[in-house]
Amino acid sequence: MSTTDNRGPLQVERRTRLLEVLQRHGVLRVSDLTDTLGAAAVTIRRDIAQLAAEGLVRRVHGGVALPESDVDPADLVATQTLGMLVPSLDYYWPHVAQGAEEAARELDMRIVLRGSAYDAGDDRPQLTRLVEQLGVDGLIVTPRMHAPTAEATVAWLAGTGLPVVLLERTATFGPHHEVLESVVTDHALGAAMAVRHLVSLGHRRVGVVVAENSPTSPHVHRGWLEAAAECGLAPDSTVDVSVPDAKTPESPAALDAVLERCLATGTTALLVHADPEAIALVQRCEERGLSVPGDLSLVAYDDEVAGLFSPPLTAVRPPRRSIGRAAVRLVADRLADPDRPAHRVVISPALRVRGSSAPPM
Repeated sequence: MSTTDNRGPLQVERRTRLLEVLQRHGVLRVSDLTDTLGAAAVTIRRDIAQLAAEGLVRRVHGGVALPESDVDPADLVATQTLGMLVPSLDYYWPHVAQGAEEAARELDMRIVLRGSAYDAGDDRPQLTRLVEQLGVDGLIVTPRMHAPTAEATVAWLAGTGLPVVLLERTATFGPHHEVLESVVTDHALGAAMAVRHLVSLGHRRVGVVVAENSPTSPHVHRGWLEAAAECGLAPDSTVDVSVPDAKTPESPAALDAVLERCLATGTTALLVHADPEAIALVQRCEERGLSVPGDLSLVAYDDEVAGLFSPPLTAVRPPRRSIGRAAVRLVADRLADPDRPAHRVVISPALRVRGSSAPPM
């Protein structure tokens, strides 16, 4: 039974030329092919992926070879470059980038770091520049999964032909919902660790306060709910609220409402995401004559600056540097073995017990 070839004439011609050039040289870098064929690197990588699927070529570290070629692919590779796009270059993400830089140096790779913004409309322009203008060999990306463009961005990432690893995000693509590789923190586990710590101190009313519009908040909330059920607590009889960013004018009133709810329900402990909201809440307690941890124990989630406050806040610390390191190693492994199964890495956070949590009075 015959099948229809959906490739256009330009695509067929380009792939034919690619095979002709490869026959002469046996092995080639992607950058060599972009110059020879006059096509973007992302286009060449798609062609290579299709030809490899047909058994006509084999993908190698940094380029492509004939299936029977005995040329050492390592001879192709200069320092490889990984493009890294994160939502912000302050708070949380610098430590992730630091871990990525450390792993890249160990592997003789280079990171090109770019910052987006949590309110950016579309990640594609930044990503396109990394791929088409800078010619990166792999991508480490934290896409905006709630943006209207998210589905198209994920599809574009999957179609680049590059190794792609998502940071603190997960996504699927295509009709069969294939997964993109990812490295994430088990935020729900971290939240559950905080609840168990507070329960071990004797607290029976443990509430949760999460930052509005944070992609981490749903995971923290889920972990709080699961741990509350496990410990026999009653979540609906305590504090369960989202609050605006601590820097906004609405924050003081929202935090006052949290404290009123604590007093009304007899809540003696809170898990608060993230550090700025936790610190602002302690300050509101001080202004109202409430002591931490005497009247209210508190565990912050993020531990970016929680340990610097007075009292130093007990906090859950996501493994930021480990997240960055693991992402680089996933890309390196994919470059070395393009056909290996997709990997999803989940890393556990740690609980740092300090001065803001104590048995209830």
